[in-house]
Amino acid sequence: MSLAYPRKLDLACTPTPLQYLERASQRWGRGHRLWVKRDDLTGCTLSGNKVRKLEFIAAHALDNDYDTLITCGGLQSNHARATAFVGAQTGLKVHLLLRGDTPAQADGNLLLDHLAGATVSCYPKAQYVAEIDDLFRHWQQHYAAAGRRALAIPTGGSDGIGAWGYIRACEELAGDFAREGIESAHIVTASGSGGTQAGLTLGVALHQLPATVWGVAVCDDESYFLNKVAEDANDWANRYQQLPLPDIEPRVLDGYVGRGYGIAEDHIFELIADLASLEGLVLDPVYTGKAFAGMLAEIEKGRFASCRDIVFVHTGGIFGVFAQRDRFNS
Repeated sequence: MSLAYPRKLDLACTPTPLQYLERASQRWGRGHRLWVKRDDLTGCTLSGNKVRKLEFIAAHALDNDYDTLITCGGLQSNHARATAFVGAQTGLKVHLLLRGDTPAQADGNLLLDHLAGATVSCYPKAQYVAEIDDLFRHWQQHYAAAGRRALAIPTGGSDGIGAWGYIRACEELAGDFAREGIESAHIVTASGSGGTQAGLTLGVALHQLPATVWGVAVCDDESYFLNKVAEDANDWANRYQQLPLPDIEPRVLDGYVGRGYGIAEDHIFELIADLASLEGLVLDPVYTGKAFAGMLAEIEKGRFASCRDIVFVHTGGIFGVFAQRDRFNS
């Protein structure tokens, strides 16, 4: 389908490569060909999936006279870091509302947030969970009183505007499939805020890709993400009513959160190290490490037996590795 996209900024280094993991396929594939869509290569400080969404969100902000971006996430949020650098590149002020106590020393993504010049406000987890909507309203009113206009961006940039990022990425995947002779595939991605999965699910349907999208829950559960993907898809349809909402069937792989969001068990760190030495591919312990582990477990169960090719969407997160350096065995 030929789509009329809204305006976006050209911030990401795209298209990203689709890389065949030959040795990983031999070790873990059980007859499947394992591929990785290298969205960890969308940039340096902008690396990962979030910049695809922010290209559309930041364009929307500039086109509607916003001068400030407010968003939220954990202390090591990839989305918060990407938003901070999008602001630095576009001249938009950025204010980050982060979940967790202020650490004695900033590391990983949090260090980069500060380097990018973002204003950072940290809130204890209980307060953050209970009051995040009120905090957004408070800071929007604060900036309005100062004569500024602030756009509130939801967690992960996951809404109908952000969905365009991965609807567009599916155009790249269509070209990747044709070039590599992939006739049908399962597409697997980490689901933390649900927006990437929503965009991929919409994009596969709109571009009629011969693929099934699976989100591996790295927080919350299957019920939450089934609802969240549907919510983002409906938000997209309501915002862009000139386009029909396609029939979609979100699919979630549950049971891989472990002890909680951002808390990875030893086998995840071992897998990250194994894959790094096997393929030169670095995952992170919050999102992609858990998602890749979930994908391998589902291969063992025969979940993907219907086709030979499995495409893992690498959503980035390398900076989060440094904040958990003590969990890796040297």
